Amino acid sequence: MFVTFTNKQVNKVESRRQQKIAKLIQQELGALIEREESFRFGRAMLTVSEVRITPDLMVARIFISIFNTDNTDEIFSSLKLHSAEIRYKLGKRIRHQLRRIPVLEFYKDESLDEVYRIEQILRESKKDKPDGLEQAED
Repeated sequence: MFVTFTNKQVNKVESRRQQKIAKLIQQELGALIEREESFRFGRAMLTVSEVRITPDLMVARIFISIFNTDNTDEIFSSLKLHSAEIRYKLGKRIRHQLRRIPVLEFYKDESLDEVYRIEQILRESKKDKPDGLEQAED
């Protein structure tokens, strides 16, 4: 009997080492983007919302939230374009904690956008309710 696992099932169980490295990369990369790379993104605010490390510790999947701008695609493509340089700078910061600096893969974190969209839908649905229904629910 063979059991197959999807990626979601396998990724749920991260080793303690993976979690520590992910947290370290999240903190250092956030500081690096804030202090040294902010000139690339203008007034946009970038947040490293999550980092996932592969079991072999060679690839870091970094989820970035972009705020305060309308051209998120342009900023995200710039981030991907300069990922090798960002990896190099990150390596200089954490070289004493890791033997090899993982390859950085950047992904858009749209979870906050989704939350905002759902809240907007809920607000609109409250406005559309007749007055009699609102009093009955209270």
